[in-house]
Amino acid sequence: MTTPPPFDPQLAIALRDEHERVVTSLSPDEIPALRARAEHPDAEVLTLGGRLTLRALTVPGPAGAPDVPVVLVRPTDATGPVPLILHLHGGGMVTGNAREDMVPVTELAVAAGCAVASVEYRLAPEHPYPAAVEDAYAALVWLTRHAEDLGLDAGCVVVEGMSAGGGLAAAAALLARDRGGPALAGQMLLCPMLDDRNDSASGTQMVGLGVWDRTANETGWAAYLGGRAGGPDVPPYAAPARATDLTGLPPAFIDVGSAETFRDEDVSYAARLWACGGVAELHVWPGGFHGFDNLAPTAELSQEARAARARWLRRILSRQADVAGAAPTGTALAGTARTGTALTGSEPSDRSPSMEDAR
Repeated sequence: MTTPPPFDPQLAIALRDEHERVVTSLSPDEIPALRARAEHPDAEVLTLGGRLTLRALTVPGPAGAPDVPVVLVRPTDATGPVPLILHLHGGGMVTGNAREDMVPVTELAVAAGCAVASVEYRLAPEHPYPAAVEDAYAALVWLTRHAEDLGLDAGCVVVEGMSAGGGLAAAAALLARDRGGPALAGQMLLCPMLDDRNDSASGTQMVGLGVWDRTANETGWAAYLGGRAGGPDVPPYAAPARATDLTGLPPAFIDVGSAETFRDEDVSYAARLWACGGVAELHVWPGGFHGFDNLAPTAELSQEARAARARWLRRILSRQADVAGAAPTGTALAGTARTGTALTGSEPSDRSPSMEDAR
């Protein structure tokens, strides 16, 4: 069936009224123009008027690669270590920056008493796989190693991202499991970009409609994976839907719209987590297009989606705190570490980063 599901009425109005901000299809030659539209909110916006303190960090990158810029916000009135959300921005692997879609995450952070570290990972096609995921993992490892100095709780870290960032968050969770890396409290995957094969029924339904259709998705995956996209040898750390084993992963929150390209691959990922004995909370928002709550934050469906994320985050952090209180010192609190797996890249160094207080 190729008949698309309807858009939520309030969201349909937003699509019409905000059409200049909407990216439905995307060809490779349109990437530079899309990048030129990127927003860079200032410190006043990112800190919600001073409720958070912002620092610009540069942390060691993967071996042989450049350092990784990270934007860190932390509750201004916090007196001790706070949980951390590692945020990975969206943009189809080809655009976006650490600040552009950070405000909804900082709002979550204030509500839950968390810090947020947003990673400026390298973009494709200039930097194909594994650049982006290795940058994300390097930042995760360094931040947890230096958590005490930064006022962070290394035992309570959630990886989070939207769209391409959601796919990178899922990939970072897989890397942390397989490299014996940081134990994660959870993974929040918001309309994640998981499957390079781009052949789902929802992708076919939504061609030319809504936000980020099958053509745009093909452009993003081709930029990141080149000729490997859709082929037989794509690793799970590039496209998490390719993973054959989803055991030992932290609890997942997955949400997606019913009227978007990623619907079916995201539903399938949740089902496979359950089939592997994992924990996942899945929301399919009726009539939601890709990233609907960013385009229409005041719509009823958007408010419900954001409230569901906040409830899940508070619940995960509360449970993690309970486990931490009962666990012996040095016990891994989430996930199952695996060792001996040969992977691309290596652990980042322990050298200190440069830090600059944001003006």
